[in-house]
Amino acid sequence: MPDGDRIALFLGLGLALFSLTTAAAQEAVVGAWSGPLKVGGTELRIVFHIEQGEDGLTATMDSPDQGATGIPVSRVTVTGDSVTLAVDRIGGVYTGALADGDTKIDGQWTQGGQSFPLTLTPTAEADTGPPPRPQHPEPPYPYAADSVTFRNEAASLELAGTLTRPEGEGPHPAVVLVSGSGPQDRNSEVANHRLFHVLADHLTRQGIAVLRYDERGVGASEGTFEGATSEDSSGDAAAAVRFLRSHSDVDPGAVGLVGMSEGGLVAPMVHTRFEPVDFLVLMAGPSVPGHEILVEQTARIAAAQGAPSGAVDSIRAVQRRTLEGVATAADSAAAAEHLRTVLEDEGVGADRVRSQIEQATDPWFRFFVGYDPAPALRQVDVPVLALYGSKDLQVPAGQNVGPMRAALQASPSDDATVRVLDGLNHLFQPAETGLPSEYAQIDTTMAPTALETISAWIRARTR
Repeated sequence: MPDGDRIALFLGLGLALFSLTTAAAQEAVVGAWSGPLKVGGTELRIVFHIEQGEDGLTATMDSPDQGATGIPVSRVTVTGDSVTLAVDRIGGVYTGALADGDTKIDGQWTQGGQSFPLTLTPTAEADTGPPPRPQHPEPPYPYAADSVTFRNEAASLELAGTLTRPEGEGPHPAVVLVSGSGPQDRNSEVANHRLFHVLADHLTRQGIAVLRYDERGVGASEGTFEGATSEDSSGDAAAAVRFLRSHSDVDPGAVGLVGMSEGGLVAPMVHTRFEPVDFLVLMAGPSVPGHEILVEQTARIAAAQGAPSGAVDSIRAVQRRTLEGVATAADSAAAAEHLRTVLEDEGVGADRVRSQIEQATDPWFRFFVGYDPAPALRQVDVPVLALYGSKDLQVPAGQNVGPMRAALQASPSDDATVRVLDGLNHLFQPAETGLPSEYAQIDTTMAPTALETISAWIRARTR
């Protein structure tokens, strides 16, 4: 046999063996694989569901502790014992290798320029669901719960929600719940916690009617969420107030707003600019401009994740330079140019520069970073309860309590209470670190002390 033919034969045999090995590995990875991802002192379960399709392997990813399911995996590559799962939607990639007789995959999860060890093992599909949430209400309820719709005439859209009404003869005091940033449904679900479902259930059992609704473009509500600002949200909340006041089971002289996070910024805006209400409850409401909130939020989260003090100072300085420029830019083009200059000076890659510019020129973001809530707070002329969690890293109490007290003391209101609830995080859960990655690990959706503080305060002012 000529040497060239022998080489071709050996090469052909090698390719055949490689193909068989890869095929066996592809078969071995089909199924559900899960493992703990350690981030900032907490563990998050990661689950990959890998299937064999007609055109090859496909997969989805879950982060059940964060309430994220069905995230499409862009590419599944199995070569020999090497496994790669690219998740373009969240900018992440998992690279690993089959080990111990294909009973585990040892590897690394990489996202945002950081890598974390992640070992996956086979798991039953039944074991990949969300953790229990013991506070989530279950029917039958001791009150009426009606699906309702109402119109924001100024925006020409209809919003949908749930109105819960206490047992017994009305009219009842009532509140509209105003949710935080991002597209939120009527339950304001975060990390598998239905915050507003729990809050509405508690308040209604205490004799207070509650309207919670899907934000525009979310759930059953009309409109488009993308491009909407806090001012747009204020118009929607004002329409909800008008709907409540017209309801026969609601006392029109005892209607208030309960705003959480960005909702705590929106609520005073509603009262002072769109539709006066009878009282305000602000839960983790910002009292300083948005760019200051984001600077401190980023720095404190980095510190809680273990970043050294020098790195935290550097993060704070870069964030301040970046966000102050965006906040004061004359228009989106100027904001984009400023951001490009700062990020390129810091050596940030082109893809990340593009994504950051896209975020910074979004109408919501530009409004938020430039808006100062203090002037609206100084105009409030009704009772106000402002609550903060001592372990909140997103709207830190240390940054916001003082300015909130100062603004309310300068307001016409003669009934303003500002309280810090010890040991609670941004969602008003009992927390260890306060990190957002911890939210999903906590069984409690909202601490009873927060629920009872709110309901007792409202009852005392609406008897």
